[in-house]
Amino acid sequence: MTSTVTILVVEDEPLILDVLQAVLTDGGYEVVKAQDGAAALAVIEADVARFRAIITDVRLGSGPDGWAIAARAREIAPHLPVVYMTGDSTHEWASKGVPGSVVLSKPFAPAQLVTTVSTLVTEADQHAPPAPETGSNL
Repeated sequence: MTSTVTILVVEDEPLILDVLQAVLTDGGYEVVKAQDGAAALAVIEADVARFRAIITDVRLGSGPDGWAIAARAREIAPHLPVVYMTGDSTHEWASKGVPGSVVLSKPFAPAQLVTTVSTLVTEADQHAPPAPETGSNL
C-alpha cells in the first residue's frame, strides 16, 4: 500500500476489539477503535473523511447500534465501505444495512475480514470521482 488506509472499528467487547485491531494492523491498515455507538458517532461526526471503511458490530449494548452508525456515516460519506459483524442479526441486513455493505457472521476467520475490507476499499477507489488536476501541463 502506498498510503495508510485508516479504518474505524466499532466493537463493544474489548478483547474482540483488540483482536480485530491486531488482524487489521497485520493486514496493513491503521485502526481507530470505538467501544460503543456514541463514541463511534462522535468520531464520524468529527472527521468521517479520514476513514476508508467502517467495520461495526451490530449489537453494541445501550446507545446507537451498528445499523445506525453505518446509516449516519453514509449520510455524510455516501460511498464509504461498511462491514457489519454479527452473531445473530444477519437476517436483518437486507432491511437495515446500507446499500453495498457486507455482513460477516461471527465467528469468522481473520483473513476473511482483511479480504472483505481490501475488496470493498479497492471497489470504492475504482468508483471514486477523479481527483482534480493541479498544476499546469505547459
